[in-house]
Amino acid sequence: MTSLGIEIQEARAQKVVVGKDSLTIDLVDGRTITAPLLWYPRLWYGTPEERNKLEIIGDGTLIHWPDLDEDLSVLGILAGRHSGESQQSLKKWLAQRTTSGEQTRYRRAPQSSVSVKDKSSVPATVEPRRKMRR
Repeated sequence: MTSLGIEIQEARAQKVVVGKDSLTIDLVDGRTITAPLLWYPRLWYGTPEERNKLEIIGDGTLIHWPDLDEDLSVLGILAGRHSGESQQSLKKWLAQRTTSGEQTRYRRAPQSSVSVKDKSSVPATVEPRRKMRR
């Protein structure tokens, strides 16, 4: 009996584009994955400025939004995992944003599968930032 050794590479982001309704990630191996922002409520409710201020960390395995206190793993997005945040936690976060004067867009879920392009919202493209380890 023989065994076949398969090397599995970890999915790593090369570029991240946050659009009006979706999150698109180009991986270093050439694949592109797209997930709806509805899966990640903090991204959905964040302003375009907050959503576009992101960092690719951990050699491309993690994406961090400092202004939204949101962290997503590329592997989790690739596996189709939605946000694990509870409704109670999300409501508390939204209330804190309102009382602190931060802008919050109260968006509704799309009513149809037809997407409308908002020409005033240009998605941001972010290249990986390598953090030095101590």
